[in-house]
Amino acid sequence: MPRRIRILGVPMDLGQDRRGVDMGPSALRVARLGARMAALGYRVEDRGNLPVRVAEEIPSGAGRIKYLGPIAETCKSLAAQVARALRERRLPLVLGGDHSIAIGTLAGVAAHFRRRQRIGLIWMDAHGDMNTPQTTPSGNIHGMPLACVLGMGARPLTHLLGFAPKVAPAHCALVGARDLDRGEKRNLRRAGIRVFTMREIDEHGMRAVMTKAVRMASTGTAGFHVSLDMDALNPDLAPGVGTPVRGGLTYREAHLAMEMIADAGTMLSLEVVEINPMRDVRNQTAELAVELALSALGKKIL
Repeated sequence: MPRRIRILGVPMDLGQDRRGVDMGPSALRVARLGARMAALGYRVEDRGNLPVRVAEEIPSGAGRIKYLGPIAETCKSLAAQVARALRERRLPLVLGGDHSIAIGTLAGVAAHFRRRQRIGLIWMDAHGDMNTPQTTPSGNIHGMPLACVLGMGARPLTHLLGFAPKVAPAHCALVGARDLDRGEKRNLRRAGIRVFTMREIDEHGMRAVMTKAVRMASTGTAGFHVSLDMDALNPDLAPGVGTPVRGGLTYREAHLAMEMIADAGTMLSLEVVEINPMRDVRNQTAELAVELALSALGKKIL
């Protein structure tokens, strides 16, 4: 991994109905994200936040997907910034915002490596994020980004930067799932995504699960992107998220996952999403998110 990190904030909350995740980047900065990464020996540059439109100034739009145009526009801008960071040998660290921003992050990473090699993906989430316009119960794009990067969904999102898919199913692992819509289950089976549910983590342990996930995302790729939705963790640890679900990852399971990602040495980029300070307790979700990011970047107990 590069020893230089570029922080990109994306205060997006158009992808869901529950407001507040637009303040996620600020919460992470309040938790001293940049200074704590610098203490690990990284050179950190914070480029601030990308401009994002707010719900009050634009209509949600007609059809099965809300705010399709503005979200696609923001994701396109983010993709360009992520690709530029990689060209300049910086590791992009993207701060959300709702999970729809992952469409832009993955587009930028995939575009940078496209001519040479494929990329892998480790997606840590309580949800599948595999809805499409045909299966979505809500029309919210934050429930669709994994499907979009696999080439399933609305063309302005699936073909961002002019190509699809951004990642092959064989190189993609979904870790921590425990709340899947009926349509998402069909889409996951159709796509052939390896889903490590909480039951599998319970039965086999996080070490076994992450060994498989890292291998899938690393074999035959330039490396992998990590998309961390903080609702992957149990709500007592991370109450400040957009859509909490009981029965999530424990503190040590989450840290072990990130420590094993660091050990692999092939993480290309990282994003942290769905932090909602309006639902949090003394910023504990953002504080934990910073700890997990530090573990992914190589912080060790000893």
